[in-house]
Amino acid sequence: MAAVPEVRSRCMIWLGRPTGQEREVLAAAGWELRVVEDARGARIGLRGGDRVAALLDLRHAGSDWTARMQALLSPHSDLPLVALGEAPDGTVPACLLHLRQPLDVAQIQRLAQIVDGDTPVRDGIGSDRLVGDSAAMLAARASLHKFAPVELPVLVTGETGTGKELAARALHDMSLRRGRPFIAVNCGALPANLVQSELFGHEKGAFTGAMARRIGLFEAADGGTIFLDEIGDLPLDAQTNLLRVLQEGALERVGSHHSIRIDVRVVAATNVDLEEAVAQGRFRPDLYYRLDVLRLRMPALRERGDDVELLARHFLAQFREQHRVRARGFDATARRQLRGHRWPGNVRELMNRVRRAAVVCENELIDAAALQLHDAAAAASGDDGLDEVRVHAEREAVLSTLRESGFNVSECARRLRVSRVTVYRLCKKHHLELETLRV
Repeated sequence: MAAVPEVRSRCMIWLGRPTGQEREVLAAAGWELRVVEDARGARIGLRGGDRVAALLDLRHAGSDWTARMQALLSPHSDLPLVALGEAPDGTVPACLLHLRQPLDVAQIQRLAQIVDGDTPVRDGIGSDRLVGDSAAMLAARASLHKFAPVELPVLVTGETGTGKELAARALHDMSLRRGRPFIAVNCGALPANLVQSELFGHEKGAFTGAMARRIGLFEAADGGTIFLDEIGDLPLDAQTNLLRVLQEGALERVGSHHSIRIDVRVVAATNVDLEEAVAQGRFRPDLYYRLDVLRLRMPALRERGDDVELLARHFLAQFREQHRVRARGFDATARRQLRGHRWPGNVRELMNRVRRAAVVCENELIDAAALQLHDAAAAASGDDGLDEVRVHAEREAVLSTLRESGFNVSECARRLRVSRVTVYRLCKKHHLELETLRV
C-alpha cells in the first residue's frame, strides 16, 4: 500500500460552557472537544501532531473571567484563538476569527480551513458532501469522523435514496486509504451466475466463455475500499467467499486454488433488515456479524426537518452551474410543498424533482406547479382510494409473476426488473408467504 500523509486530529479547547447543540456541531465537523470552564488550577496541554484551536466563549463572560482565561492562554501565543459572541461590555479581544451566534457547521468548517493550512486532517473532503444541519445529519457526520480512521468493516443502513453510497465515499475520503481505489458494487445488479467471477475474478478456462484471466473487483480495490450496496442480495455461495476475505484477507479466483492476499476495507449497505434475512436463512449469520461491526444509519429525508429546503437550494445551485435555466429559487408555495411532502424516495427523489422543476419552470422562482408534488393535506385526505388501487395492483403483479416463474424468486426478480431483496420485501409487504404458496 502506497504511503499516504499522516492523518492528524483536530482539537478545540473551549473556554467556557458549550451547549449540547454546539457539541454536536463540533463532533459533526470532526473536532475533539476539551472544555475549560474555570481558569483557576487549569492547564493547557498540547498533544504532538494535533491541530488545536482555542475558543473564548464571551456570551456570559465577565471582565475578570476573561482576564484569567487570557492569562491561561498567554504561554501559548501561537495557539489560534477565536471568539464566540461578545462580552457584556461589548468588547472582543484580538483573535483570529470572530464567530457569530448560533454556532453552525459552516463557521466551524471555515475555522478548520484556517487552522489546517496545507496539512491533511481527519475531515478530508468527505463529510462536506453530506449537506444538512439537522440533528440527524449532525449525528451521522459525527459517526463518519469516528469510523473513518478505524480499519473495521462498516454497515450503512437506511432507506433507498438516503445517500448510503455518498456516506461510503466520505468514509473512504476521510481515511488513510484516500488516494487508493474506491469501488462501488451493486450486488443486486450482478447476474446470479457471474457473481463469483465479478467479485473475485476467474482464470482462463474456468468456465465456458472465460477466454482470459480476469481480475475481480476485490483485487481491483486492493489497498482501498470496496462498497457493497444491497449486500443482502448476495447469493449464499458468494457470501461464503466474502466471509473468507473478511476473516483471512485472502481470496481465490474462480478456477484457481492459489490464494491471493488483499488489503481491502469493506463498507456494506442495506435497506432491508439483515437480521430478518438471517432468520429466514437468506443471509449467513457469521457474515452478518462480521459486517455489522460499525453501523452507520443514514436518516430518511422526512426526519431531517429544514434540511429539505437546504438541500433543494443546494441541488438547484448545482444544476445552475451546469445548465442555463431561469430558476434561481423557490416561491412560498413551493417551499410549503417541500416541507409537506413525505419524500418516499428521500434525497434522490428531491434532487430529481428540483432538476425537473428547474427545466420546466418559466419564472425565476420555482412554484408548486413546477415541483409537481401533491399538497400534504390533500395527499392525506384525498388519495386514500387511489393508494388502495395502487397497492392492490402491486400485489397482483407480484403474485402473478411469482406464479408464472414457478415461485422462483430470482426469475421473478428478473421479470419484474428488480432485485431479489425487493421481491422478498414486496412479499412481506403484501403478506405473501412463499412457502405456503409453493405448496
